[in-house]
Amino acid sequence: MSDLLLELFSEEIPARMQAQAAKDLERLVAGALSDRGLLFEGIKAFAGPRRLTLAVAGLPAKQPDVKDEKKGPRVNAPAKAIEGFLRSAGVKLEDCEQRDDGKGPFYVAVIDLKGRATADVIAEFLPEVLGKLPWPKSMRWPQKSNNPVRWVRPLHSILCTLDGDVVEFAFAGVESGNTTKGHRFLSSGTIAVKRFEDYREKLHAAHVILDAEERKAIIFEGVKQAAFIHGLEMIRDEGLLDEVAGLAEWPVVLLGQIENQFMDVPAEILQTSMRTHQKYFSLRDPATGKFANMFAVVANMIAADGGKQIVAGNERVLRARLSDAKFFWDQDRKVPLADRVSALGGIVFHAKLGTQLERVERIEALAGEIAEKIGADVKKAKRAARLSKADLTSGVVGEFPELQGVMGRYYALNDNEDPEVADAVRDHYKPLGPTDAVATNKIAIAVALADKLEQLTDFFAVDEKPTGSSDPFALRRAALGFIRTVLENKTRLNVFSLVRAIFDKSLKINSMLRNDGGDHQLVMEVRFHRFLVASSVQQRTTPFGHEEHDRERLKYRDFVFKHISEGLLAFLADRMAVALRDRGTRYDLVNAVFSLGDQDDLVRLVARVEALQAFLKSDDGANLLAGYKRAANILKVEEKKDDHRYGGEVIEDQLAEPQEKALFAALTAAKGAIAPALEREDFAGAMREMAGLRAPVDAFFDKVKVNADDKIVRTNRLNLLAALRATLHQVADFSKIEG
Repeated sequence: MSDLLLELFSEEIPARMQAQAAKDLERLVAGALSDRGLLFEGIKAFAGPRRLTLAVAGLPAKQPDVKDEKKGPRVNAPAKAIEGFLRSAGVKLEDCEQRDDGKGPFYVAVIDLKGRATADVIAEFLPEVLGKLPWPKSMRWPQKSNNPVRWVRPLHSILCTLDGDVVEFAFAGVESGNTTKGHRFLSSGTIAVKRFEDYREKLHAAHVILDAEERKAIIFEGVKQAAFIHGLEMIRDEGLLDEVAGLAEWPVVLLGQIENQFMDVPAEILQTSMRTHQKYFSLRDPATGKFANMFAVVANMIAADGGKQIVAGNERVLRARLSDAKFFWDQDRKVPLADRVSALGGIVFHAKLGTQLERVERIEALAGEIAEKIGADVKKAKRAARLSKADLTSGVVGEFPELQGVMGRYYALNDNEDPEVADAVRDHYKPLGPTDAVATNKIAIAVALADKLEQLTDFFAVDEKPTGSSDPFALRRAALGFIRTVLENKTRLNVFSLVRAIFDKSLKINSMLRNDGGDHQLVMEVRFHRFLVASSVQQRTTPFGHEEHDRERLKYRDFVFKHISEGLLAFLADRMAVALRDRGTRYDLVNAVFSLGDQDDLVRLVARVEALQAFLKSDDGANLLAGYKRAANILKVEEKKDDHRYGGEVIEDQLAEPQEKALFAALTAAKGAIAPALEREDFAGAMREMAGLRAPVDAFFDKVKVNADDKIVRTNRLNLLAALRATLHQVADFSKIEG
């Protein structure tokens, strides 16, 4: 078996592109090998600041021989058809076999493909594969063929060997060979290699650590140990760790000092400035939890002076960066946060939805409604909502957008706003991701829910919904954040009524009468801020009176609201199924309960779904579901045959068999008990009532013939099955339950 080693050595590859480039290279080469019948034992790619490397183990020396057959035309087919077949198959007529499939003889081309040497196959496909590497941004180089190739940075050399022998090919004007280079500053000359083992060892000797995970471990331990010496600890930052590991081939951790003049600046500003601009790791005092006046920098160099000059240079650069940050912080505090709200009128939220100020007004009104429903302080909730976006006009947030909300809290506290209001300004953005915590203070909950629900309603109203993988306005994240906040805080809300509140606040319906060719027409426009939705023009022969005019306006408003709210609630149900998946809740059960309609209390819906899931895991539940499916299938067939939906009154006097009488009695009792149990949210009790139907349903199907010869008896029994369907549909739409 043979081993392949491939290295592409270039100028510095952006750190954010390295990991994905390694995955893409591995995927493309593995696919190309498999497509050509070259199976392998293992494949692994590596990425670093100046090189992409791929190692493939266990390749065969050559492709396997392949015998292929290609069916051709009939023997008596026209000559041109036979010639075309021979040309496409690359064979002569005498090389073809004649076979008969019972409809007459036809030609079959039997093609023996001899396997080629693996090195030749690799040399052939690698230029094509490398040209397909999907860099987010790349540079172009002209080729002799006038087809330019793309690569992320200027390519210096290509190392490609198979069992120590060079695989010869060219890409981007560079010929492959068996040499590479080590660290830019800590090594010199070229390094000749044969296989992956000596390649890795020689690179390490030349101060290059090939594996990104190994570089990350070195950086992490280095920062941790350096901080420990000074009684400090590292503030974990996985994203920064990944990035810095892509900047240094031989990472060396050094510590620098932050000047005391900057220590009164909020820690979030210091950390963000150091992280974003300088790629420094922040430290803190484990005893107090306070931000430390030191930072860790990762150098790509072993300095003769132990790194003193490197640290001094980084401290000078940091001083300039933090001076800018401190200036923004000092200037921002001169303008009270409340005075910044009016400036939001100059920031467009969306072309169809108006400004941020208009949006804040909607959030403020909705936050007050939610606060009243959940027992939060309405005045504080509305105040927090009013201030929630004001920090978007500040200098710090303009420089560091990721600090929105965080800075709003600092400015609010600086203005002596209520601490709960300040915390809500910060926390209303939560959760920012699947691992982020949700808001837990009631005031923050009210503002967070108002912010997310208003965003969803706005964009659904202007038909800017997610499509496929496209979600430019992060509506899926907003929906998941809304759902998590509701469920984790067990917040009882009716989403439908809240959407209506947003709708009534935002939607303005303007109507007017006009005379066009002698006919009076009512032209209604639904204006969602700057977005216009025109209704159908309704012809009238006489002018509308004011009352009739208003009725038409309200009727159309309700139509639009119903369309928007139903789409939004269905979207929330779909997102809820995603959110509940990790809890082991079945998607089909969420859909089955939600399909009943009027299920917009998410906490209540989840409790109902979980009770139903527990019931269906029992023998009674599984058997009752099977009985329902049987009844539903019978009804589906008979209703289609009769062109009639059954569900009329069951006539008790016409029930002849004891099993159908027993089922009727059980359904009557269950129907009267399930609805009250659901009303008082005794979902376990509702499931117990359903469990009582299992035995009579089983007995009915064992002993009773539904399609009786007597038409009246048949109709009565089909109505009885329809009564079973209706009784179970009080709990969930069982037709949507799988199994």
